[in-house]
Amino acid sequence: MAREIYIRREVTVPQGVKVHVIGKRVRVEGPLGSVEKDFSHAKNVYITQEDGKIILEAFNADKKAYSVVNTLASKIENMIVGVERGFRYKMKIIYAHFPMNVKVDDKNGIVIIENFLGRRGKITTRLMPGVKVKIDKEDVIIEGVDKDAVAQTAASIYEVTRLRGKYRMSPHGREGGPGILDGIYLYAKEHIK
Repeated sequence: MAREIYIRREVTVPQGVKVHVIGKRVRVEGPLGSVEKDFSHAKNVYITQEDGKIILEAFNADKKAYSVVNTLASKIENMIVGVERGFRYKMKIIYAHFPMNVKVDDKNGIVIIENFLGRRGKITTRLMPGVKVKIDKEDVIIEGVDKDAVAQTAASIYEVTRLRGKYRMSPHGREGGPGILDGIYLYAKEHIK
């Protein structure tokens, strides 16, 4: 791809949502809360606000700058959707023999997983700020206004229960069975409203 002289991407701001742009820091406020992100790592991208729109511009941009402009626009759109409708990820607790106990410690901001594959030790993982986690029987429900934080919390929970080594899933199974499938898996992504 040759260099583009000028790239411009506009993100419209709907009614009921307030956006504040200070340098490369964007703050979005809406009915469900507020999200603030710092895009100072994007060196050649300019972020401005004009009459109900956020404008992202880049001059003399190569392929990388072009993709950065589109990525930042998508992130700002996700921030707007988050403060308007919110994000909810649902995960399922799967076990074959040893029942897993999952608890949330909101005071310390951690999720505690006990009796994973019959192990005595507890497995803990941190919650991202601004994320609420609820346990409903065999479901782990993660909610928040920041899509990145909700997705990272779901990924952290999945990663600590991912099977490694001789316990990992086998495509053909071991000794005719499907192998060990225990873990906490994501099965649904939806909006709160």
